[in-house]
Amino acid sequence: MSDLPGDERESVLDPIERISEILVGLIMAVTIVGAVSIATPGPDDIRTVTVAAFGCNLAWGLVDAVMFLIGTVTERDRNRVLAIRIRGAEPETAHRLIKRALPEYVAALLEPDAIEGIRRRLAGVPPAAHRFLWNLTPRDYQAAFSIFLMVVIATFPVVIPFVLTSDAVLAIRLSRVITLVMMFLAGYVLARYCGDAKPWVAGLTMAVLGVVLIAAVRALGG
Repeated sequence: MSDLPGDERESVLDPIERISEILVGLIMAVTIVGAVSIATPGPDDIRTVTVAAFGCNLAWGLVDAVMFLIGTVTERDRNRVLAIRIRGAEPETAHRLIKRALPEYVAALLEPDAIEGIRRRLAGVPPAAHRFLWNLTPRDYQAAFSIFLMVVIATFPVVIPFVLTSDAVLAIRLSRVITLVMMFLAGYVLARYCGDAKPWVAGLTMAVLGVVLIAAVRALGG
């Protein structure tokens, strides 16, 4: 049983998390692609960039999924310890702990009676067992696997030009264009999710960020 709200999610990953993971995979892939030398373009170079991009994102997807699981169990254990502290504290101290644990804008809206209500509810909940690394559910593993897939799938659009053409220079340019289009779409979707009246502005901002990242990669030798 959860000690504090927020452990359960209506969906495996919310739109912000999904887009963030796709962007991570996209940026990783375009970084590897940009790092491949095109001094002597040929079939071997095309194969190298494709394998390198997929290999990098497979590894990063695995790392990202594992870190998600570690972060999940750490947050739950922290919530468990916080709930124990709240139960054993004086009401005034407990109120401060609860407000500190809540998002600032939420805490500012709650009246003292509401905070006291939360304290009383926590006082009536039996302490959760200390399980740490075993405190994971099938839904957590599903979320971790989704993260892995999204990071890896983000590689496909970036490497498609290397499959369609043997011209490494053209393939890299097309790959960067695809990256910018995907970053625009990511910004657009995030802005729509937030209810922004002009999501295309966020899309353009994200695309400009992509230009900056690609320029940085090139400046560093990519």
